[in-house]
Amino acid sequence: MLNKLATYKKISCLAAGALSVLALPPYYIFPLLFITFSWLLLCLSKATSRKQAFAYGYWFGFGWFACGFSWVGNALLIDIAAFGWLYPITLFASGAFFGLFTGIPAYCVYYLKKPYAQWLGFASFWVIFEWIRSFILTGFPWNLLGSVLAFSPQTIQMASVFGTYGLSLLVLLAASAPALTLIYRNKKSMFFSVTAIFVISAFIYAFGTWRIKTVSDETSAINIRIVQPSIPQTMKWNKASLENNFLEYIRLSKSQPLDNIDFVIWGETATPYPLDIATQYRELITEAVPPKGYLVTGLVRYEFENAYDYHPLNSMFILNKQGEIIDFYDKSHLVPFGEYLPLRKFLPNWIKPITQTVSDFKSGKAHKIFHLKNYPSFGALICYEIIFPAQIINPSNKPQFLINLTNDGWYGDSSGPRQHLVSTQLRATEEGITIIRAANTGISAIIAPTGKITASLPLNQKNILDAPLPKQLTIPTLYGKYGNKIPLTLCLVNILLALLILRLRR
Repeated sequence: MLNKLATYKKISCLAAGALSVLALPPYYIFPLLFITFSWLLLCLSKATSRKQAFAYGYWFGFGWFACGFSWVGNALLIDIAAFGWLYPITLFASGAFFGLFTGIPAYCVYYLKKPYAQWLGFASFWVIFEWIRSFILTGFPWNLLGSVLAFSPQTIQMASVFGTYGLSLLVLLAASAPALTLIYRNKKSMFFSVTAIFVISAFIYAFGTWRIKTVSDETSAINIRIVQPSIPQTMKWNKASLENNFLEYIRLSKSQPLDNIDFVIWGETATPYPLDIATQYRELITEAVPPKGYLVTGLVRYEFENAYDYHPLNSMFILNKQGEIIDFYDKSHLVPFGEYLPLRKFLPNWIKPITQTVSDFKSGKAHKIFHLKNYPSFGALICYEIIFPAQIINPSNKPQFLINLTNDGWYGDSSGPRQHLVSTQLRATEEGITIIRAANTGISAIIAPTGKITASLPLNQKNILDAPLPKQLTIPTLYGKYGNKIPLTLCLVNILLALLILRLRR
């Protein structure tokens, strides 16, 4: 009977984890978390062994990550005949591996025994493992729980102090608080739960409202043109379409006068030709460059060791009106299983035909800053480099704004591109920096240092976006100065409080 009950709880935790995904962008059904996370904490408080506690956390995480990362499998559907069969395997693998990042925190919570201690410890261990997830196997900190607050600029402003990990901590403390009422079933626990939810919610909203009001909405004299051609991924690298795609970028870039534009910005790998070698295409591209400004484009460039050996790099070029390459940036944080394959040489022979479809890019140097005459300094990030808290800029040498080139066309009309945009908003808020986001299929946007979107193009719309940069390109933030030391310190303090509660109760 007890074994059956434990099995039912595992299944319910799996369902609760899957259901929790509806609180993430773009759905934001936030109240669900009060049910799902309270249920998980309730199950953990009733666990009779470490193994059982781990299982409850693991199956919750399995549902959370398998459903939350389901959009990743859309990339396999671009060539459905060759790779479609891998789609369900991707979902299973996401849940099976990343479930460990919730299973281990649940295992740790078991040792705290007392519900109030478990409440503090559960939130803290979850966040610590969110942080660990940012560097294991080069890291994938996607869908941090704090992103559920991105439905409003006001509700993410605390990221400027505590970072997104700190937002995750606050969300967890509030969402799991009702479990204390379910465990104790008395007025004291109910009062504590309601008070905790109210104080945390009021704290987040009051600070956010104050910060939004104190930051100027004025715009600068720097004008940006983002080009979003919305080329389907099935056509992007089709040999018959390459030149037409390139010419479409040029056509859109000059579809309106360029006289007052400072930067024309294309997305990741927008240019299908290596412009440092293909000079004929570099001459054509000058038509898209503003007379007194620059064109920024993504492309694949190549470093040659000899006539036969070369390394591709996912790069960004800056070109002037004369077609000269003023400077460039090479992506430093590569996507595992997309731009490189971990431990490729150790894989068995039977899987090598599949692995040959994964590129073998070379990485560049991080945190490069560009200094162009008459313009503020700026940095560059390509694609998923933007999702890493406290890693997008060098805190001791900060640029004035960032350009983020990406191509979310792989993932279609799914939650993926929308969640990618939210990650950009959260990085802008954390660091207090303006970010220009240029995406092939969207969502392209200009994001102020508060994370507020000042101008944007919707997903899958072919168009250009002309907009001025915010006047305040950077705003100093506490998180920008100290980074993840702040949320991790908060987690450690919570764990110490949990241990103190445990000792006092004994």
